[in-house]
Amino acid sequence: MDTRQLLIDTAERIFSDHCDKAVLDAAERGEFPERLWNVVRENGFHELAMADSGVDLKDAFAVIRVAGRHALPLPMVEILLANRWLQSSAELAVIGRLEGDRIADVPWAGNAKRALGIDWEGADGVSTSVSVEEIGTARNVAAESRDGLPVMAGAQPLGLNEPAFEMLALGRVASMAGCLERILELSLQYANEREQFGRPISKFQAIQHNLAIVAGEVAAASRAADAAIDALEGDRFALEVAAAKARVGEAAGIVAESAHQVHGAMGFTHEHQLHHFTRRVWAWRDEYGNEAFWQERLGRHLAGIGAEKVWDFLATRG
Repeated sequence: MDTRQLLIDTAERIFSDHCDKAVLDAAERGEFPERLWNVVRENGFHELAMADSGVDLKDAFAVIRVAGRHALPLPMVEILLANRWLQSSAELAVIGRLEGDRIADVPWAGNAKRALGIDWEGADGVSTSVSVEEIGTARNVAAESRDGLPVMAGAQPLGLNEPAFEMLALGRVASMAGCLERILELSLQYANEREQFGRPISKFQAIQHNLAIVAGEVAAASRAADAAIDALEGDRFALEVAAAKARVGEAAGIVAESAHQVHGAMGFTHEHQLHHFTRRVWAWRDEYGNEAFWQERLGRHLAGIGAEKVWDFLATRG
């Protein structure tokens, strides 16, 4: 068994055992999943993206995808990349968007010791300690923590030599791909178990049509995510991330809509687990650039290379 599959299988077991609906509901009420965090830390998963971890960076993103499949209420993308760029995992560190002298959209800032602010338009960043008294609490549509805090006196600049914004966007791509796979699984399971007029609703043509749409979009999203992860550290990385974030974001809206149609009224209830996944893909598609943002970047590149080179760009990986 190769390293990636071993990590994926281990992550599946850990997340399945320690992340259920009760944990997700508690996190949405503002309770930090301390037990889950301790298990993740004890197994070294918070260090997977560090340069000296001995793990390929692509494998770390494979674990992020598994986390998305379980709607993990820990910001694995931000934790893994924060530890990578700090070259330390001694404290819980997370990442937000640098806006002048403040950092916005910081997950679980009240439970972190350090926060990294990343400039979306460049490679600049800062590392600052967290003052709990000065945190402004906020949440996204999935009720995930997205706090704001000031850059404290004595903040240190981050000497980033990697495309930080694109790597964070890739983290959302991987998370969404995993989450969409789970939505497909839930939809298939519900359609096969729910009966109407004496037979499973999966036998009805309208339901089959919706399931086919979901399956097609999930397949496209998975392939786009794979291509972007494979392009890590390559010359086309930023462009592959642009294509993947746009395509997976588009799939998120279509899959969530069709999945809720399959589930009917049951899928809209708090008691059902579907909303934990659909609300996350709705939220994540807008974080680190929405479809329009990345489509514009990709379009500018295509316009810049000229019409005669567009086909070569689309048909090759060179």
